Amino acid sequence: MNAKARSRGLDPGLLVKVFGGVFFAYLFFGFMLLPCLNTLTSIFSTTNAAGERDPLAVIRFFFAGNMRSFVWNSLKLAIGLVVTVNIVGVSIVLLTDYFDIKGAKILRLGYMTTLIYSGVALVTGYLFLYDSDGILTTALVNAFPGADPNWFSGFRAVWFTMTFACTSNHALFLRNAIRGIDYNTVEAARNMGARPFKVLWKVVFPTLVPTMFSLTVMTFITGLCAMSAPTLLGYDSINPEIVRLAGSSVADEAFPQARAALLSVILAMFTIVLLTVLSSYERKGHYLSVSKTKAKLQKQKIDNPVANVLAHIYAYVLFIIYMIPVVMIVIFSFQTYGAIRMKKLDVSNWTLVNFFGSQDYEYLTNRGTYKTRKGSISGLFANEATLNGIRLSFILSAIAAALACVIVVAACSYIFKHRDKKSGVVLEYALLFPWLLPTILICYSYRTYFNSESIWYVGDLNLYYAENVRMLIVIAYTVVKLPFSLRMIKAAFYAIDEELEDAARNLGASSAVTFFKVKLPIILPSVLAVFALNFNALFTEYDMSATFASSYGTSYAMVIQSMCAEEGLYGYNVNASGRRCASTVFIMLVSGLILYLVYGVGARDLGERLEIRDRRRKRIEKLKAKFSRQSS
Repeated sequence: MNAKARSRGLDPGLLVKVFGGVFFAYLFFGFMLLPCLNTLTSIFSTTNAAGERDPLAVIRFFFAGNMRSFVWNSLKLAIGLVVTVNIVGVSIVLLTDYFDIKGAKILRLGYMTTLIYSGVALVTGYLFLYDSDGILTTALVNAFPGADPNWFSGFRAVWFTMTFACTSNHALFLRNAIRGIDYNTVEAARNMGARPFKVLWKVVFPTLVPTMFSLTVMTFITGLCAMSAPTLLGYDSINPEIVRLAGSSVADEAFPQARAALLSVILAMFTIVLLTVLSSYERKGHYLSVSKTKAKLQKQKIDNPVANVLAHIYAYVLFIIYMIPVVMIVIFSFQTYGAIRMKKLDVSNWTLVNFFGSQDYEYLTNRGTYKTRKGSISGLFANEATLNGIRLSFILSAIAAALACVIVVAACSYIFKHRDKKSGVVLEYALLFPWLLPTILICYSYRTYFNSESIWYVGDLNLYYAENVRMLIVIAYTVVKLPFSLRMIKAAFYAIDEELEDAARNLGASSAVTFFKVKLPIILPSVLAVFALNFNALFTEYDMSATFASSYGTSYAMVIQSMCAEEGLYGYNVNASGRRCASTVFIMLVSGLILYLVYGVGARDLGERLEIRDRRRKRIEKLKAKFSRQSS
């Protein structure tokens, strides 16, 4: 077959290369470059009241109006988070992995709860506690009548929430850096008479500078591009304003689309500058010379009794701050509607209605009569709107996570095969392009560019119209996850031994057979891990969902956000707080299971898996022997 194709001038390998090149060009120019260029040009194509084009109208409006305040608010939040997130993030890592603190394993579990619930779910959890009618705020006002019940709003609330929500990267990356420190250098400094905190400052911290610099840049970008916390807590920052302007019209205010585009481009400029600085810093190669035989780091005891007590108090105060939202949400998810509404724990009455089933709701009208709505108090899996949001997010996230993995696996195969050619380098940088832009810019560009029936390369379909918006969400999800997928899966390709490929070719296997029979089984665990992590992130994603807000594209995160609205008024939106608690518990279970499969089961090597299987077999044999003796 192949010989006949070649004799006719049709080389299957060439056809695959041509098709792949056309597809990636279509993906890059059609869904990365052109929509973003359209956003950039829209800033300078606005018209005045007379219909005349005025390229600088938006720029003048920016300096004369209140748009600068949104930029300043985002910058203030980003700068504040760089300070507090680094302080808390470094603290939780040092307290659990460097210093000898009692109960460090339990503390670590509390500090890492932000890995299993984040974004809109985490913010709604904090609202449940600290809002004007929240559990802790209500208790505080009852104890101190002069306290302000509306303290948890605006900048303070966003800063507080994101300080503890954004330490996940420290818990993962900084912990690995701490555990990689050579204990010989620490022990040598201690033998020379250096005190523990001097060793920490002079020996340990210099090795963490590259990691800390990366985490600082990531934290700054996170604060700059914050969406869910400012939206739910009432803080005027860039991203919520972009989403608001995207849904506005010229009849409502002056050139809203161009203003949204300008704010998106400002975010992109900040992101590009920060990533450029980070890349330049990393290229300088900050390394520390260590001994050839590294010793495992041993936890350091705090000799000063006062400092030791203060460190333990600080550690457990942080633990309480992290754990209170989780514990309270889990407990109240099993409480009745009345207990949740009044924010009073009723230990004598537990229920599953927040998860399953429904109850009737009776309320008093403004005329003084009682009315009953049948089945209005509905649970998470009995409420149609919530269930539809879960179903839609599950399907769209799974499709996008799978597409990102398939595209990146094909791209990595080509990149490694042509690693010495410019085409491989160009392809890699094209897939990393979305990292240069804020997510909100990509999504806003899609919303405005594809909200038209004149885009020929998508079949002249309006992708923002009706059910087509779901296709647009999948495309946005996929494009945004391409850089992360590339970095993770590309690392897995380095584990492939080239001798295996050579052996397969010598046995007459084609490139396709070699890939599916040799390469794919080696990288498959990493690909599945990336799929799981992508799905985990997209399932409760809020920023993109808010940009594509539509009755046909209401994701699970949008449903959770709507649960923060007034509930129970005239029998509508009843038990929203209960479903919100149940939703957070459900998200924690899903995220925890995925993280366990990725970092627990998936992180074990073959030897560990065989050892676990052997222990399980021996345990089963002991149980069988025990039962056989009892029966005899």
